[in-house]
Amino acid sequence: MKRIQVQLTEEQEKRLRRRANSSGRSLASVIRDAIDRYVLEDDREARIHRALAAMGRYSDPAGGTDIGTNHDRYLADAYEQQANRRRRR
Repeated sequence: MKRIQVQLTEEQEKRLRRRANSSGRSLASVIRDAIDRYVLEDDREARIHRALAAMGRYSDPAGGTDIGTNHDRYLADAYEQQANRRRRR
């Protein structure tokens, strides 16, 4: 682990200690978990933005226009075709 020094307000420190004491964990553990949640949320937001940016960029090579409605059926068909190809080998 890497040691760093952080300055907190008195209120932040009080709330963190309260959380640590109520959960039976160390203050450092609570802070590490808070940082992990913050970083993961940031990663999640970035994934959402990438997904939204990709929406509508691609089209069905077969010309289908109802993929949003029938995607489960198309996926099942694709898996079935893949399984059939494997069986033929």
